[in-house]
Amino acid sequence: MNIFSNVRRKSLQEYINEARGREGSIFLDVRTPEEYRDGHVEGSLNLPLHELKKIETLIPDKTSPVYVYCLSGARSKRSAALMGHMGYTDVTDMGGLLGQNVGLVK
Repeated sequence: MNIFSNVRRKSLQEYINEARGREGSIFLDVRTPEEYRDGHVEGSLNLPLHELKKIETLIPDKTSPVYVYCLSGARSKRSAALMGHMGYTDVTDMGGLLGQNVGLVK
């Protein structure tokens, strides 16, 4: 049994509210441009996972609070880990949009 199985993960909306309450927060959508155009968190930046090596030009301040999301949570988890290895110190994996009731913009 996983000892963390009873740990409640925040909903995407809770992460959005948290980020909006923190000055300098950045939403990072790591889905494809096509997925992003179908709907995304308002104000988010789009940088697909396969282009993550370009993150330093998009977000040069590695202490900025960055909230990463994707569709299912797999790409955001990988992106958050990679960003940590790249020296980013305040990265939150918000998980995926699937099954979440949040207002997305096109």
